Amino acid sequence: MRWLRLLAMALFVSAAALAVVPSVVAVPADRVTASPPIPAASAAGDLVSSGRALYLTHCQTCHGAEAEGSGIGPSLHGVGAAAADFMLRTGRMPFSGATNSQPVRKPPAFDEQAIRALVAYVASLGNGPAIPSPTVDQNLVSKGQRLFVENCAPCHGVTGKGGAVGGGWLAPPLDKATPVQVDEAMIIGPGQMPFFSDLSDAQRNAVVSYVSYLQGAPTPGGFSIGGIGPVPEGYAAWLVGLVLLLIITLLVARDWKPN
Repeated sequence: MRWLRLLAMALFVSAAALAVVPSVVAVPADRVTASPPIPAASAAGDLVSSGRALYLTHCQTCHGAEAEGSGIGPSLHGVGAAAADFMLRTGRMPFSGATNSQPVRKPPAFDEQAIRALVAYVASLGNGPAIPSPTVDQNLVSKGQRLFVENCAPCHGVTGKGGAVGGGWLAPPLDKATPVQVDEAMIIGPGQMPFFSDLSDAQRNAVVSYVSYLQGAPTPGGFSIGGIGPVPEGYAAWLVGLVLLLIITLLVARDWKPN
């Protein structure tokens, strides 16, 4: 009976160790969240006027009355709609921290109409990247994984959970980034991030598809423990297994009576 008890406990250890090692299958559904397009003609003119009024109220202190920049904030001439859309929708602007600190993601400070107006005004200041319209395609996930590992994983981590980039700056986690925001970041290079001008639209779509996959990847093999990567997850599995094995050993040793 003691041997049956020992065998049952050993099987329990194996199951517990495997439960913390994630296994990902399937590709989540398309979850593209596109920014509304800026209207054309006279409607766009009205939007720009509204955007300038908002700009003078909320933005000129740092970026200057004519968006020419200052010692606090950079010039906005030529940054394009994509930069304004990314910064406003991720709540990184307006920025209220110290001038040498990193803007972080937070809820947007403006509603939809105000964001569209501010984006239209910034876009009117010069040629710059427009708001992209990425496509999430499950057939591109494998290609996107290779591109992500080559270009993004050194900072954001292989699972997109973020990491340190030096100088007190952090590459943020990508779990809340929409497909549009991921694409925008690649073409504008916010903060310490480089912009990837060498990536084609198709390659950026692949990266967007992979990030979207990471955000919704299931874990049928057990708890994901935050998706922090296979190496630390493996260590966690070994640690849990060793702790359980130690407990079992102590229980068996306590009850063991030699013949």
